[in-house]
Amino acid sequence: MSIHMIGIDYQSADVDIRAKFSFTQKSIAESLQKLLELPDVCGAVILSTCNRMELWLSVDDDWEGSIMELLCDLKGVSSQVYRSYFIERSEEEAVRHLFYLTCGLKSMILAEDQILSQVKHALTLARENYSTDNVLEVLFRKAVTAAKRVKTDVVFTHASATAVDRAVEMLGQQGFSLKGKRCMVIGNGEMGKLAAQTLTRAGAEVTVTIRQYRSGVVNIPLGCARINYGDRMKLFFDCDLVVSATSSPNYTIRRELFTEETRITHPIYLIDLAVPRDIEPEVGELSNLTLYDIDDFKISANAENEEALKQAEAILSEAMDDFYAWYDCRDTIPRIQEIQAVAVTDLNLRIQKIIRRLPMSEEEQHSLMEDVDTAAGKVVGKMMFGLRDYLAGQDFRSCLDGLEKLYEEFE
Repeated sequence: MSIHMIGIDYQSADVDIRAKFSFTQKSIAESLQKLLELPDVCGAVILSTCNRMELWLSVDDDWEGSIMELLCDLKGVSSQVYRSYFIERSEEEAVRHLFYLTCGLKSMILAEDQILSQVKHALTLARENYSTDNVLEVLFRKAVTAAKRVKTDVVFTHASATAVDRAVEMLGQQGFSLKGKRCMVIGNGEMGKLAAQTLTRAGAEVTVTIRQYRSGVVNIPLGCARINYGDRMKLFFDCDLVVSATSSPNYTIRRELFTEETRITHPIYLIDLAVPRDIEPEVGELSNLTLYDIDDFKISANAENEEALKQAEAILSEAMDDFYAWYDCRDTIPRIQEIQAVAVTDLNLRIQKIIRRLPMSEEEQHSLMEDVDTAAGKVVGKMMFGLRDYLAGQDFRSCLDGLEKLYEEFE
């Protein structure tokens, strides 16, 4: 079994290129099923966010396929056209990437919190579609656990920042204060809610759009007003700032919505946080409109975080060693389970006569034997897997060899 991944992100491609490879929740489910139908593919996970898309595969060692070709087949595009935008990784390089990614060390905003929940969501979707094998399941679970420890134990500058936090900071540096300003947030998903909360904390008057068919049943952030999505342009021209953050494949604000008679009498800032884009780029060319997209907000690792990065790397190094200890010895699991079974049988034979002498009914004796077998199996399993975690690979295999010879009489 081997691990392969391919990815595109904000460093290798702009928002329009990334949009061609973004996945909706529905298309992730469909794609995972297609991948699992392929020979030698044992597991698959797809991570798709505003800033990146990654396809992860667990395949047989003799797999000779191309992960780039698989991805482009799913998207119906030419691999030759887009190959230069992608990075492929396998085995240790892929493992290291996932651990660093999950705790935010590869994010546009250093150590931001959203990527952890996004990786967890990718794993959840894969589980729901039965596309994780034991390798990807353990890899992603351990990466998430390590990231949680980094979040708890390490303090980064800007660690809790989001793209909207960064936008507010940038606008403030330009002399634009949000206090008392009228803002509209298009979209009430995770990103939209974060945006609305950030703007509200900054003192803005925030209105959130709600799709009409959902109106009345969707919760919006505390302190925000609501407006039907279809009425967004009625409010638009009274706003000082408009944020759009939806998962729609179509533009939420199009150039055609602005006629020749349209007059924008004051500056309006537009922030497009979506991939694919929510706001048609040509809108930003209109007078008094200033358009930013997700790629305009970056906070990179800097000297202020040098010590925090060292602490995080130490935690990740320990966590990756733990994964490799499991990964390198995963082929021993059937042997452990076989030894576990014969050890339980051994105990069973030794205590049968004792249990039969107890003043109990035959049914009660049978029930007791089942309980003893279960408990014995757990004890032996705990010892065996504990030894695997603490002994070097070859030492543990030698230990298994000895135990197998010890129990040859039961074969």
